[in-house]
Amino acid sequence: MQIKSKACGAYATNCYIVMIDGKEIIIDPGMGAASWVLEEVHNPVAILNTHGHFDHVWSNAELAKKLRIPIYAPEGDCFMLENDPFEQGTPSSVADIVVKGDQTFDIAGIQILFLHFPGHTPGCSAILINNTLFSGDFIFKNSIGRYDFPYSDANQMRESLEKFLKIEKNWEIYPGHGVSTTLKSEQKNIPHWLRVL
Repeated sequence: MQIKSKACGAYATNCYIVMIDGKEIIIDPGMGAASWVLEEVHNPVAILNTHGHFDHVWSNAELAKKLRIPIYAPEGDCFMLENDPFEQGTPSSVADIVVKGDQTFDIAGIQILFLHFPGHTPGCSAILINNTLFSGDFIFKNSIGRYDFPYSDANQMRESLEKFLKIEKNWEIYPGHGVSTTLKSEQKNIPHWLRVL
């Protein structure tokens, strides 16, 4: 598995291209991501959104149209793709595949697992591919996603962190902003975040 990444837009949102067996998965194509993705991909098969914030989905529509590939997005956040609730001028996109909770998909022979971790947004999810977790804005290196935005929920974030703490793996984590980390490293920080929530 090969992972390419680029921090895009004013919020330096990580867009990822994951290549397995010559096929490419695009994760969170945000503001300004389209031109980079179009230069890099040769056999794309899907666009995956970890959540619906504009800085993660901005280039959905352009890429889906030009590459003729489906968009997968969490059910709780589909309204953000379609309706631009933060009034940023986000191009409207529609999920072709609506992800419901924890759900596994076979995309062109690539196994994808969405893990639902609401709190930052109602649909906020992390995406597991080959023991690598693309955590969106749920978990960062030494930090967690904000839960004071519209549509965020501190109680849901608490439940999601408790769920995260129970995972008995040491996956690599590639977050929506910043540098990579590991699951075990971030689990050490969870008791602190649970205290301050």
